[in-house]
Parts: sequence; structure tokens; C-alpha cells
Amino acid sequence: MDAAEPTAGAAAQRAAGAAATPSTTLGAGPTAGASTAGGDRSGRSPRDMAMSLAVLLVPILLVFVGYQVLLGGDEPVEIDPGPAYEQARSAGEFPVLEPAGLGPDWHPVSAGYRPAGPEGPTLRIGYVTADGGALQLVQSSRPVPQLLVAELTATAQPQGQVQIGAATWQWYAARPGERALVWLTPQRSVLLVGSATESEFTALATALAAR
Repeated sequence: MDAAEPTAGAAAQRAAGAAATPSTTLGAGPTAGASTAGGDRSGRSPRDMAMSLAVLLVPILLVFVGYQVLLGGDEPVEIDPGPAYEQARSAGEFPVLEPAGLGPDWHPVSAGYRPAGPEGPTLRIGYVTADGGALQLVQSSRPVPQLLVAELTATAQPQGQVQIGAATWQWYAARPGERALVWLTPQRSVLLVGSATESEFTALATALAAR
């Protein structure tokens, strides 16, 4: 009996060790699962990433196309210059000219009348031309030397004449990238100032002469 007791004790120890082994294995299970899930999240293929990006970009592209096509995203925002013309006419400081027959591809984008004051009364109408240029129509009874310095430059000099209808206009150099077509009369001066083609300057001057 004494020789058998150590044997029974060793068997009990082995049984206790075997019972502990499953709990260790079960404890390791969630850790392994989390590691696998993390590997799945960080191992997305380039194709999956491209598909996700496309899902984000397609709605943005559709909104942009709709803005350009349906709402005229590239079209200038037009204003009604009529009130400015009427204000200038009501003031009676000078005969007011309004262009006629410019066509729908000329867009008035700014308009304002400054009443008589230290700088003299002045009417300004801004246009985006048919080819996307920018021209400002200026009419004023301000003394010519002051007007040319204010609207062009202090060194502005005439660069040649052109006959448009019954009026003789003069070309002037203006600020960098701009030029001017000027018509001087005793009642008021008319200036076309901006960056546009020569034919567009002439078209606006002709539209004024039509009045």
C-alpha cells in the first residue's frame, strides 16, 4: 500500500493538469479571433479602396454636372441696368446713351450712377462680351482731363482715330491689359474701357450710335 500511494498522487496531479489545459485554450480563442479580424480590416485590396472612393465621388460629380448643364454654371450673373439709366436720365446732367441691338450674348453684370459732386456725375455699366471679354461703358460730364486720368491713367494718350457712324472715336492705352475707345463731346464724354477684341469695342460703340 505504501508503494502505491506515490503512484496515485502522480495520477491525481496529471488529472489536475489535464483539467487546466482546456481553460487555457478557451482563453486564447478571443485573442486569436480579434487578431484575425484586425488583419481583415487592414488588408483591403486596392480594388476595394477604389470602389469606396468611387462611391464618394460619383454624387459629387453628378452635382457638378447638374450645376454646369442645368443651371448654367459658366454663365455670368446678369443684372438689370435699367434703374441706373433711369437715374442718370432723371438727374439731367448730360444726354444719356443706351446701347441698342447688342444681342443676347452680351451680359450686363454691373450698373451704377454717381450723382453730381466733386468728381462730377458719372454713369457706369459693365458688360461681359459675346466672347467673354469685359467692357465698361462710362458716361460723364466731368471735365475731360480729370475724367481721362481717373478712368484710364495719368499718362493716357490718344493712339489713333476711328469713325463709327457719325462720331469720331479715339483709341487710348489704359491700365495693363486694357485699352479704351473714347468719344468726347461738349455735352458729355463716353468711354469704353476694358479687355475685349477690337470688333467688340466697335460693336458696343455702334450700338450706342444706334440710339
